[in-house]
Amino acid sequence: MAGASSSKKAEEARTRATGVAIVGCGLIGQKRVKALAGARLVSCADLDVARARALAQTSGAFATVDWRAAVDRPDVDIVVVATTNEALADISVAALDAGKHIIVEKPAARSVAEVDRVIAARSRAGRQARVGFNHRYHPALQRAYELVRQGEVGELMFIRGRYGHGARVGYEQEWRANPALSGGGELIDQGVHLVDLSRWFLGDVAHVTGFAHTYFWQMPVDDNAFLTLRTAKEQTAFLHVSCTEWKNLFSLEIYGRGGKLHVEGLGGSYGVERLTFYRMLPEMGPPETTAWEYPRGDRSWELEFAEFLEDIRLNRTPSAGLADARAALVIVEEVYRQSKMEWTAEPEANASGPHTQRGVPA
Repeated sequence: MAGASSSKKAEEARTRATGVAIVGCGLIGQKRVKALAGARLVSCADLDVARARALAQTSGAFATVDWRAAVDRPDVDIVVVATTNEALADISVAALDAGKHIIVEKPAARSVAEVDRVIAARSRAGRQARVGFNHRYHPALQRAYELVRQGEVGELMFIRGRYGHGARVGYEQEWRANPALSGGGELIDQGVHLVDLSRWFLGDVAHVTGFAHTYFWQMPVDDNAFLTLRTAKEQTAFLHVSCTEWKNLFSLEIYGRGGKLHVEGLGGSYGVERLTFYRMLPEMGPPETTAWEYPRGDRSWELEFAEFLEDIRLNRTPSAGLADARAALVIVEEVYRQSKMEWTAEPEANASGPHTQRGVPA
């Protein structure tokens, strides 16, 4: 018992000694700071120094407008890259080249070409890199994944997913509406979450059909996207993402030969998170139904970061890593190609620092 206690204390001390830099102190950066799983905030960077200082003062951290100064500190072990999309790859590459581990927010880059630079940097550095697909860590999705792996719904057949929000007045003037900053619209924003979850449950995608279009917002990027993804075994994901949803919605239905799992809500404006399991009976007819609700706050960010700390400790490739981001971006680019919505201009990130007012869609 004494040995176990000493080991636990040593592990806690090691975690507390892990220094974290946050680059991008908007809403997502603020969520990250509250979910460091025992690690220590060391530095914060944002073009708005007041925002950086406000975040830094929660733990006496260093605040700066210069992201390189925040990243290059010797007491930084992990860099959280939570900027707008045009800066994600450049900062990730620089952090890896400086010998830091990174957790970069989805989509990790604006394009496959950009994320390939990050993958090459990770290979050079021998450091760990995780992508912020935090939806995998919502309790309803964790439970659904566990039931699938236990064979409770039988062999999977298809997935139906919907995810959307209603945006807000002036949305067409925000950074997400500028393809030079975002790399695309709703598909590259919320869409990559549904793509990632579909691949998580079904595996690699072999065939992609999709259509992205701008129906409502006066902006050059898509406000809706519709996708059909098929695996080599013809398992299919039919997905729709929208920023004309008007009432925020998250719905993921997972169909197996023996039953259906339905995840609804993500908490907050998306409604109470719940999982419903419809188990088919031998005689068919109405299924046996079991439901779970998860009314507590969103702990997905903390669970994700805690797992990343374990990835680093064990020198283990993160379960949601750069390869997953690349696979999602391959699909995004193919849908944009089919929809004739392509953006080739990829200007360098602002030399003085990235745009950092990254927030949640709604």
